[in-house]
Amino acid sequence: MKKTAEKRIKYPIEYEIKPAEINKGIWWLTLSLKNIGQQDLTALNVNLNPLDTYGLTVYGTGKHLASLKPKQKKSLVFQVSASRSTSLYVTVDGWKNGETLSWESPYTRIKVGEEVAELATLFSLTEPYPPVGKLIRVEATVQGLAESKGLTLEFWADAPSGKFKELAVLETKKLSAGEEARYAAELTPAEEGLYTIHAYLYDDGKQIGHQTDYVLVEKE
Repeated sequence: MKKTAEKRIKYPIEYEIKPAEINKGIWWLTLSLKNIGQQDLTALNVNLNPLDTYGLTVYGTGKHLASLKPKQKKSLVFQVSASRSTSLYVTVDGWKNGETLSWESPYTRIKVGEEVAELATLFSLTEPYPPVGKLIRVEATVQGLAESKGLTLEFWADAPSGKFKELAVLETKKLSAGEEARYAAELTPAEEGLYTIHAYLYDDGKQIGHQTDYVLVEKE
């Protein structure tokens, strides 16, 4: 079933990105913005931002709207180059009733092509602010989108010092459409500070998914 675009709301703007599903290559995405507030929005700089710039690139430096009055709706077109599914978010900077407006939308996922699976989630299963030396378990969920013969899942940790450490390389089981599987790795932090945990999903050597999570490690 083809994915349909969804209208989403974060006051004072209702927005929609179409289409919600595209093929790989260069395409146009239409962003619709509606002012659902009671005040004029003026001098708006609007940007469409991918979470994964490797999977999707938005061309240009954004769009400008002189005004968006209450209940008014306007559409903007952005050219993109897409290679894999990712999430986008919208930022709007301007003025509302003489005061500065800085607005950022929730994430909206855009499906690109016919991939066999997606890396749905990544979580660090640990207490808040774990101490140095305390074992941290990280867990990723892989969701099948079609029949797959098995994929490769890698876990990495980016330490506060800049060291990038491989935690695990796993082969997933065969997945059917709609099936989910969970996989885990472990990290024992040796430094205090912010760790960035990465999970990468590969299909026959081609990266089809990437998720990140963050853990703030404190002194013992």
